[in-house]
Amino acid sequence: MKLAFVADPLDGFKIYKDTTYAMMTEAARRGHTIHVFQHKDMAFEGGKVIANVSRVTLTGGEQDDWYRQDAPVVQELTAFDAVLERTDPPFNMEYIYATYLLELAQQQGARIFNKPEAVRSFNEKLAIAQFPQYIAPTLVTSDAARVRAFHQEHRDIILKPLDGMGGAGIFRVKDDALNLGSIIETLSDNGHRTIMVQRYIPEITEGDKRILLIGGQVVPYCLARIPQGTEIRGNLAVGGIGVAREISARDREIGEALAPLLLKRGLLLVGLDAIGNYMTELNVTSPTCFQEIKQQTGFDVAAMFVDALEKHAETWNS
Repeated sequence: MKLAFVADPLDGFKIYKDTTYAMMTEAARRGHTIHVFQHKDMAFEGGKVIANVSRVTLTGGEQDDWYRQDAPVVQELTAFDAVLERTDPPFNMEYIYATYLLELAQQQGARIFNKPEAVRSFNEKLAIAQFPQYIAPTLVTSDAARVRAFHQEHRDIILKPLDGMGGAGIFRVKDDALNLGSIIETLSDNGHRTIMVQRYIPEITEGDKRILLIGGQVVPYCLARIPQGTEIRGNLAVGGIGVAREISARDREIGEALAPLLLKRGLLLVGLDAIGNYMTELNVTSPTCFQEIKQQTGFDVAAMFVDALEKHAETWNS
């Protein structure tokens, strides 16, 4: 297959842990050709969605010498057997505009993974509200009075922005309500921005688990990202330690319930986050943790992903 990855610049990849790199490596091993472009390389011109696309050859080398990238060539996105959206958040207006262009390309016959309308529709924090049976008590609001009432009921809460990533902007407020007012004002921009508030889940000490759903199936291992020191956040970006383990019965129950449903909605790859027995996020832009799971368990997540990609590429838009 001729594959195009919509990704951040390759020279910024940390290949020892990058999931997109793992995908590229497995696809190339199978004989598929690898191409790359960025959101800024796309355009709608002459009635077609096009991009300045570069062919990439993987060298098998180390961090500073792992690829060769040809000069970009203008191509229609329909020229590829699959286009994989792997651009990291922030999910800002430019990201949304990119999903509109990708959706236009899809209407012209391009096969986009994950489907751009699904990526746009599934806010990675708010999407869990579609499945209330699997989440801890949760409030989404910009109203300070509602947040205060939620805290009064649950006494120990987590507050976070709806557009954050990597653990940015997450606060815990305990029973004493210390700084609650200031935190609400900061996160909600004095009531002008909607935020999420959840009951604190003490099992965070055992890890914020990344459970991967691929092609409607559940990967049998998760990566538990365990907070260190005085941190409440397990995100690897803020120093959490990733420990791969078999998924629990409860995690499998949630994953098996959601995976086929999310696939039908156009999401080939989802990173479901869970703490204890509760789902906390649904990551759909560029889910990660492939390499950590393989390194610690031997389970080849990238191979499972490329299997699913090959299976669904022909029928993805039908």
